[in-house]
Amino acid sequence: MSHLDWIVLICTLACIVAYGLYKSRTSKNLEGYFLSNRSLPWYLVLLSIMGTQASAITFLSAPGQAFTDGMRFVQYYFGLPLAMIILCITFVPLYSKLKVFTAYEYLEKRFDSKTRTFTSLLFLVSRGLSTGVSIYAPSIILSSLLGWDIFWTNIVMGGFLIIYTVSGGAKAVAYTQKIQMVIILFGMVAAGYCMIHYLPQGVGFKQALQLSGVGGKMNVITTGFTSKGFDWKDKYNIISGVIGGFFLALSYFGTDQSQVGRYLTAKNNTQSRIGLLMNGLVKVPMQFFILLLGAMLFAFYQFNAAPVFFNKALVDKGKQTAYAPQLSSLENAYYNQQLQQQANSKLYLAHTTDTTFTHNIKQGATKLATIQQQYKTTLKQALPDADTNDTNYIFLRFVIDFLPKGLVGLLIAIIFMSAWGSIAAALNALASCTMIDFHRTIKKDYSRFANDAAVCHYEYKTARYYTLAWGIFSIITAEFSTGIGSLIEAVNVLGSLFYGVILGIFLVGFYLKSIGANAVFYAAIISELFVITLFTLDKYNIIGLGFLWLNVFGALAVVMISALIHLVIKKDDK
Repeated sequence: MSHLDWIVLICTLACIVAYGLYKSRTSKNLEGYFLSNRSLPWYLVLLSIMGTQASAITFLSAPGQAFTDGMRFVQYYFGLPLAMIILCITFVPLYSKLKVFTAYEYLEKRFDSKTRTFTSLLFLVSRGLSTGVSIYAPSIILSSLLGWDIFWTNIVMGGFLIIYTVSGGAKAVAYTQKIQMVIILFGMVAAGYCMIHYLPQGVGFKQALQLSGVGGKMNVITTGFTSKGFDWKDKYNIISGVIGGFFLALSYFGTDQSQVGRYLTAKNNTQSRIGLLMNGLVKVPMQFFILLLGAMLFAFYQFNAAPVFFNKALVDKGKQTAYAPQLSSLENAYYNQQLQQQANSKLYLAHTTDTTFTHNIKQGATKLATIQQQYKTTLKQALPDADTNDTNYIFLRFVIDFLPKGLVGLLIAIIFMSAWGSIAAALNALASCTMIDFHRTIKKDYSRFANDAAVCHYEYKTARYYTLAWGIFSIITAEFSTGIGSLIEAVNVLGSLFYGVILGIFLVGFYLKSIGANAVFYAAIISELFVITLFTLDKYNIIGLGFLWLNVFGALAVVMISALIHLVIKKDDK
């Protein structure tokens, strides 16, 4: 990066941190630290919800996801608007009425302490692991830019986040996310404009869409049906998106404390509901646009030189080995094939109705993909321990190679800010669950304190220590995140292992009033083992099942198994 980019990057991040610390002045108690004294208006709730979702993974990995697999990932969000409506009708009024700190406090009132503890534990495991992956995402950037070892990069990245989050609490998270979202949207629009602007003369947005379509990147709607029937292993289609996405969104926004904690900060029910409903309206178009950047990037590279492998730091290491000649030879072959592909693209745009030119583009894309795979295989031979999945580097490489000075620094700052916003909210949620659902239930005796003010100060101080502890845990998790592939997919797979079961517990609590604590507790344990078994069988290709369906099966399993257990132990189901 240029000196100007570094200045823009450092100044932008410093201003965000300073603003967050300035706005973090709050009551030195749990209500202020975790829930900002329940004082925020709906637009801050909305931006906080969106900022928590829109991590660095969203802006770093989603364009790469569309570049490699097309835009069908957007179907993952199709169940979101309906989930927001259900939340506003059922979840929000109940949480508001009970004045809870965490969603899991409700479960003790409805069932018992063991059900609350088990559910909170599932959340802590899932969110703790996901937060580690979220720290890994911006660490990729620093590692790529500076050539640092990813181990130390994770520590540096996580260290800044810990300072930022421990100091500020929920209020700092909400107010900084407001500024972050504005800068993020501006930066992404600027990146999209540059992609179109740098296309050859006579090639505009419409022609770019046509090329992306021919390359199979505009697959926004897919049914999941093949000649053999419905493909359950297909991860992204309209059926799994609407049904599986609905269950995942309902669990994520209704039972995941990192999101519940966002709308519990609202002034009242109305402000919470407006924030959630607006999120349902805005999220799908926003994600569509981010994925569209990946599709446009595909069209962009039909006319501009693309690297055969997008992780430059890894390529440089590979060329220091004995495999350097093979890597250089494959790069030359890739470059020559790209020249032919550029000619194919121009001919196609001049004769869009001629299927010959469409065939040539598809055939050329296949040849390019073959060379890329050969390159990755050679790179793996040169560096056996290296991660040769470069999906997460595709958009980053475009930013560094093609954007004008100053804008590169801003885009890198955007990825950092989105990481800070989502991770800060996650750490805040992890600390709140640990403090409220575990510490408070164990440490009930506060008789050693002289007054309530002393108790409040003790709990506030302890909450900050828990935030620090979860920050350290997340850094450790980040160290083991290398090689997991597309980060945006990995995070959602992690969530799907737990969200369905958590949602099922809440559904029983809300809608099946006759079922007691013992039935739902044992049903939840059995269902979680069932979900993990399905995931393992799918991983080893024993069965074929897209991960979104884990949310559906997990929730339904809890409901059905708890009903069956209740029938058997009706008298003992308390």
